[in-house]
Amino acid sequence: MTRLLRSALVIARRDFAATVLSKAFIFFLLGPVFPLLLGGVFGGIGAQVASQTEQPVVAVISSQTDFQRYSASRDRLANALHDDSIVRLVHYDPAADVASQQKQLLTSRKPPIRAVLTGGLANPHLTGSVGEDNAVAQLELILTDARNPASQATDISVTDTKTATGAAAKDQAFTGQIGQMLLFFLTILLSGMVMSQLIEEKSNKIIEVIAAAVPIDALFIGKLFAMLAASIVGIVVWISAGALLIQMISSGGVRSLPAPAVGWPGFLALGVAYFAMYYLLLGAAFLTIGAQASTAREVQTLSMPVTFAQVLIFGFAATTVGRPDSAEAIAATIFPLSSPMAMLARAAQEPAWWPHIAAIVWQGIWVAVILRIGSRLFRKTVLKSGPRAKWWKLRRA
Repeated sequence: MTRLLRSALVIARRDFAATVLSKAFIFFLLGPVFPLLLGGVFGGIGAQVASQTEQPVVAVISSQTDFQRYSASRDRLANALHDDSIVRLVHYDPAADVASQQKQLLTSRKPPIRAVLTGGLANPHLTGSVGEDNAVAQLELILTDARNPASQATDISVTDTKTATGAAAKDQAFTGQIGQMLLFFLTILLSGMVMSQLIEEKSNKIIEVIAAAVPIDALFIGKLFAMLAASIVGIVVWISAGALLIQMISSGGVRSLPAPAVGWPGFLALGVAYFAMYYLLLGAAFLTIGAQASTAREVQTLSMPVTFAQVLIFGFAATTVGRPDSAEAIAATIFPLSSPMAMLARAAQEPAWWPHIAAIVWQGIWVAVILRIGSRLFRKTVLKSGPRAKWWKLRRA
């Protein structure tokens, strides 16, 4: 056992130094920046396009006096709700032939008019395609307010306590959801490193030289923990840079984010612990897959079912957000591959610590079991990196 641990430490130190001290590790740390920038740019463009195309435009054919009352009512409604979700009103003076004017407006593209409101305040009539949204209900509210302009909104005295249970539960559920997504995507992204490194060493026959000097189990465990340590270094850098960025662009800094129930220090510590457990569980599976394959194409073919299965497991764990004591949440906590994600969401919503201690012990047992199974499969297949014999030749022999 002592020789196994010592050999695993040697392999882990070798792979960790080769990964972290290489020039490529700098580009590895910069890797998430480009998807975030592209996601922000295209997300902003998509939101702007959606805002411009989804906001209904209603042409109002009326006198200037009636339209001013319409517009004032619309502005009051927009102040209470999000402005992009309120219909946009465009004024047109009545023409000699209102029916022809209405038909012409409905075929106009600049602006793209959804409906035409005629009749003024006395006898309003709406014509157009408004059956699939709430534009009619909004116009009814606007019309009701426009007909009674003397009625003023009542001022309500407000005392902001910042400790309402409903608001805190909603914010903490959002924090748990974000934590689950980060845990899932970081683990999926980083666990593939062990496969690529293993395939490279198998193709260069380096792994056979190493296997002659150390036990195969130590090689398996050392590689897995080396990539775990390199991934944690990357995560620490990303979290520090993200916290600094939030502190710079936000007046409240990190404190302005929804605080988890266990507090930010405890939540971040549990996040690292659950990432380590999730990475060891999933990384052992990927490392075992890498031992079965001889080429990068075979790795992609074999790892695809595991990746899709993890997406389904992530969806199962995501259903527990907001319901930490439900039957689904308990089942997701017991199942080892969804337990880290379910428990991280629980840390954002429940302040108790004993479930996390029990969950980490439970996950540690499964890590030991999967490492044992994976190391046995790894031992059987890692040295079989040469060309495979044809099945008919094996039968003839």
